[in-house]
Amino acid sequence: MAITPTQFAVKTRQSANWEDARRLVLSSYRAWIRGAPEIQQMYSVPYPISTIRTRIRQEFERHRFVNKLSVVDVLIFQSHADYQETMNFWRQTAHIMAFFKDENFKGEKRLPSSFIQGFLEGRN
Repeated sequence: MAITPTQFAVKTRQSANWEDARRLVLSSYRAWIRGAPEIQQMYSVPYPISTIRTRIRQEFERHRFVNKLSVVDVLIFQSHADYQETMNFWRQTAHIMAFFKDENFKGEKRLPSSFIQGFLEGRN
């Protein structure tokens, strides 16, 4: 696959109204969902495509109740930029795996919370 930097570029613009913003969010969401198999293959993600799509859905749901149009426009821009970086292979596998903290060995519970807890668990 040849990488074309401008292939996934999207022109940044402000939404005219909430319906326009909704359309832009849905198109961004669909692009991410369609790109999940390619993301799994390019970055050698050890999770099924359904898990990747679930995590994408969680990221979009996290911002579901934003009620300022200007904030939604910024989130749409960030989504497009992240998608372009991901699909052009400008990220590393560690950047992608950071989205899977619960399934990943680098999660919050990787290290014990205190010395005594680590000692009792037999960790160094």
